[in-house]
Amino acid sequence: MTGPIEEWFAAAGPRAEELRRVDALVRAAAPGLDRQLVAAGSGQVLGYGMMPYRPRSARETTQWPLIALAAQKRHLSLYVCAVVDGAYLPETRAERLGRVSCGKSCIRFSSLDRIDSGELSALLRDAVAATSTGVNAYFAT
Repeated sequence: MTGPIEEWFAAAGPRAEELRRVDALVRAAAPGLDRQLVAAGSGQVLGYGMMPYRPRSARETTQWPLIALAAQKRHLSLYVCAVVDGAYLPETRAERLGRVSCGKSCIRFSSLDRIDSGELSALLRDAVAATSTGVNAYFAT
């Protein structure tokens, strides 16, 4: 029986196998995080570790994943929503990750082969550790 997450992978077409590889890396680095599909824009992302989040424009608190994986038109995006010592974790580690493009919390890449998987795994473990008390400065910014 195919579940919603498998359907999400299948809908990615040629990117499905690469998404599965990234998913396996995330699950190995952060095994304690729950995994679920999350609505984002007009589509869905695969989210790990839901946390309370209240955007400035919202009246109510919602949930958003600590880590999220998405397939874009030309690349994959891995969002790591963690702030450590006042800095966005992916942004501070961008140069150590390999051939990627980074925003504050987004790591963009075409293939996992272009990333230093050890560095990415360490970043994910550090994001989980930094938010293990349920407090995440990312969601307070």
